[in-house]
Amino acid sequence: MYRTITEVKEGLLSGDTVLSLTKFYIEKISQNLHLNAFLEVFEDSAIAAAISVDEKIKNGAAGKLAGVIIGIKDNICYKNHKVSAASKILEGFESIYTATALQRLLDEDAIVIGRLNCDEFAMGSSNENSAFGPVENNLKKNYVPGGSSGGSAVAVSAGLCTVSLGSDTGGSVRQPASWTGTYGMKPTYGRISRYGLIAYASSFDQIGTFTNCVEDAQLLLSIMAGTDEFDATSSTKELKFEDSDSSKKYRIGIIKECFDHSGLDEEIHSHFQKIIQDLKLKGHEIIDLSFPFIEYLVPTYYVLTTAEASSNLSRFDGVHFGYRSSEAKGVDETYIKSRSEGFGMEVKRRIMAGTFVLSHGYYDAYYSQAQKVRRVLKNQTDKMFEKTDILLMPSTPGTAFEKNAIKDPIQMYLQDIFTVHANLTGNPALSLPLGNHSNGLPFGLQIMSTTFDESTLFQFAKILEDL
Repeated sequence: MYRTITEVKEGLLSGDTVLSLTKFYIEKISQNLHLNAFLEVFEDSAIAAAISVDEKIKNGAAGKLAGVIIGIKDNICYKNHKVSAASKILEGFESIYTATALQRLLDEDAIVIGRLNCDEFAMGSSNENSAFGPVENNLKKNYVPGGSSGGSAVAVSAGLCTVSLGSDTGGSVRQPASWTGTYGMKPTYGRISRYGLIAYASSFDQIGTFTNCVEDAQLLLSIMAGTDEFDATSSTKELKFEDSDSSKKYRIGIIKECFDHSGLDEEIHSHFQKIIQDLKLKGHEIIDLSFPFIEYLVPTYYVLTTAEASSNLSRFDGVHFGYRSSEAKGVDETYIKSRSEGFGMEVKRRIMAGTFVLSHGYYDAYYSQAQKVRRVLKNQTDKMFEKTDILLMPSTPGTAFEKNAIKDPIQMYLQDIFTVHANLTGNPALSLPLGNHSNGLPFGLQIMSTTFDESTLFQFAKILEDL
């Protein structure tokens, strides 16, 4: 079936209908239930929407995304549809409104086919933390797809929808994109409204996309981007895309500490080296940079995000809304038992860590210090972009691993070592599927540009694809 939005449009011009496309994907999802990518298929509403869009096409009134089938991560709200953040604590909850980013896609006649599995409350790097079971990597049995947006990545990789939405707090779009051979885009912080995205860490979270080509990522961003009265952190900066120029030469920054990192797989390192040489031969300027803060990225990220998670998730208490323990007696037990039974192990771990770093006596030692480090990281990153147009780095240190292969939380957190940088500093970043390992699994190459310059990101992505 059609892998890109352009192919969908060509199919519709050739006589296909949105209804037939929708039914095709519903059937394909049912044939791939073993992947556990979808938590729910919105069959009735998707078919009703498809019939409506077919009518719009007949009348010449269809939007830019007519015929495009979208899956949404299970932390993005869609009015009158369930959303649970893959957690027992929100099981059965139905949203009363639609996320702004999703509404903008719906306004262009996209069809939402279902909600996609993810790590609970978007906390994880393997999609093994969902309350509804792990997602299977469609490219290799018993392997993880990456996380937290694993279901979104697999849905696009396996052709269960045209494109999908995920959320990226520390690499939750780019890391699974790297492990499933898809394009994972995280825009600049504030570029897309977070209204309707269930919060994990509010100063890090961004809605991102999974696609099978750069052009689709660019189109989706152009539709979703823009200020929103419901999100005070959404930016008013205009999104502009310059025409691609294949003759343009770029200043490409290579961070020594990433390139020479001891945890980087040898084959990925070799592939990365070859791409650098190819870029040199094409006349691009390679600039070696030092960023001696790599080892601080993950600790800083986890101090700050767990602190924010501790605050954000305090509302799920069995009193205001959410799961309530049937065994609880009295107020104290209601809070304790509901949260203990409703949240999974990883979420509880992060809530406790966040509560600790915010507690009296430790706030200055951990949270305040991490905020200072974040400012240093931002300043140093801005300095690097004074010398370069693009930063080039691996998306992940290795390829996907077997389920249950990593039991140590610290080792799991280190899977995000190359992706958390962009979230700490707010920069846009894109993972492209530009490599295949001898183990048969893909890996991504990550590019990062200065804030609010997604245009350069997409232009350079096309340069990389043409190497």
